[in-house]
Amino acid sequence: MTALKNNDDIVESLYDRILGRTSVGDIYHPTTGDLILAGGEVITEDIASLIDKSPIETVDIRSVLTCESRSGVCAKCYGRNLSNGRIVQLGEAVGVIAAQSIGEPGTQLTLRTFHVGGTASNTAAASSVVAKYDGVLEIDELRTVERLNAEGVKANVVIGRSTEMRITDSNTGITLTTGNVPYGSNLYVKPGAKVKKGDKICDWDPYNAVIVSEFGGSVEFEHIKENVTFREESDEQTGFREKVIIESRDKSMSPLIRIVDKKGETLKTYNIPVSAHIVINEGSKIEPGQILVKIPRVTGKTGDITGGLPRVTELFEARNPSNPAVVSEIDGIVTFGKIKRGNREVVVEAKTGEQRRYLVNLSKHILVQENDFVKAGDALSDGAVSPGDILAIKGPTAVQEYLVNEIQEVYRLQGQKLNDKHFETIVRQMMRKVEIVDPGDTMFLEQQLINKADFMTENDNIFGKKVVIEPGDSPELKRGQIITARKLRDENSVLRRKDKKLIDARDAVPATANPILQGITRASLQTNSWISAASFQETTKVLNEAAVNGKVDTLLGLKENVIVGHLIPAGTGLRQYEKLVVGSKEEYERLMASKEEVEEGV
Repeated sequence: MTALKNNDDIVESLYDRILGRTSVGDIYHPTTGDLILAGGEVITEDIASLIDKSPIETVDIRSVLTCESRSGVCAKCYGRNLSNGRIVQLGEAVGVIAAQSIGEPGTQLTLRTFHVGGTASNTAAASSVVAKYDGVLEIDELRTVERLNAEGVKANVVIGRSTEMRITDSNTGITLTTGNVPYGSNLYVKPGAKVKKGDKICDWDPYNAVIVSEFGGSVEFEHIKENVTFREESDEQTGFREKVIIESRDKSMSPLIRIVDKKGETLKTYNIPVSAHIVINEGSKIEPGQILVKIPRVTGKTGDITGGLPRVTELFEARNPSNPAVVSEIDGIVTFGKIKRGNREVVVEAKTGEQRRYLVNLSKHILVQENDFVKAGDALSDGAVSPGDILAIKGPTAVQEYLVNEIQEVYRLQGQKLNDKHFETIVRQMMRKVEIVDPGDTMFLEQQLINKADFMTENDNIFGKKVVIEPGDSPELKRGQIITARKLRDENSVLRRKDKKLIDARDAVPATANPILQGITRASLQTNSWISAASFQETTKVLNEAAVNGKVDTLLGLKENVIVGHLIPAGTGLRQYEKLVVGSKEEYERLMASKEEVEEGV
């Protein structure tokens, strides 16, 4: 768990995020080495304050998302009950609490988005990175060109898109802070240099994304034609007229800026996206690090009506976004291919030689350039990243984190402060199923959707067991039967003594599965309880299926118990409390005294 930041602005502090949660391992102070908290202990206000004031940026906490409890969640993973500030008790209906905590502000969310939709945001965009601690600056994947900035100060312009920086303690070598150095920013400190608290490391244009030239030379335009691929617009602030790229009807025309040397040979080609502002003229001489194009950054798009309840619904139902980004599936170097039917071919090639080809619509802003290094999961074009892509590329942990943070972002923009654990509880239900890839020697079928807990139980059951290939002369065993290693050993020893043909067996093969992400509606219909599923949607279908399969409902959940008129198995209705008799101490003593009298009388 880390503090949520928007560049350097803290959206939610580490204190707020870890308060009342349980730590996974021991937490030590990075500079003093003192033990702050032992593993498995609850983080109190004092401890959270101490961690927040220290250089610690990440704390491993137990979460509902990773809880291995078969039914419900354990108290350690949930942490504090937010109503009374104590550790959660056995039998608390945390799912109902989560649904109510999210649902009530959600109803307000609809109205509030209508009220604030389209209004200007007063939040200032960050434009620099300042050192928060004294230490040594280390930078990875750094590519720069030297140039004088607007103030006449010599600076290195960053031309790499995956540049990461960290400040480490000069004595211990412990990382104190990490961050990204954006493409096109001016870097003022060299890697390996010592920095003091408050030193400016880099700055950039907060309102425009830029395309920067890597080489010096002459500018050549291609497919940049007035009223076809661009139109001239007057800048309201400066009064200058600029060329703004527009979407062309002719899909074969892709606006390009080419940098050529004195011999006329092409040094570099840059693709120009729609709505980009060209700030140089054709034929002009440019220097390395000079800005060619400015692309206005879209601000506050989640703050208007489209970012309210519709966005929350989209995430909870795990739908693909209307404008999805093209995402790289592998780590590798980017190269551009040909234009095919209004789409630019983007090729990502790994060090192993593996290639992935993607088609990006020409109207989309391509976020990468030729020879850029991209990581698996990085967006190649603008747009929202699909949760399905994150799951397929980065795995279940990354998609769970993405869903919680994205839903929280919508609520935070509306001034609603909700605890992460409520969203984690809902997302856990969305990720509780797996799809069988290979059933192995289990009873599952290929492509069957199974509860994660049932899948693990079945694999645990066949662990270390043997499958009979050939029963030999054994009268008891048959081909394909699953037996324990002990049973095999005993049977073979009997057959060996009688000088008969031995049993031939192999190790049992466990099932393999892929995690799947279901929307909350689909997840509700996939529940083991057919009474609960029938009350929600597709009633006839669910009841017919239950009748055909002869299903039995064990009444483990809340809904099914409410429907049949039983006490819910939560709170005081917990099954282990059913046979308890509650009374006063005096009553108990009177009862025991009368019991003794009866026994004496007998």
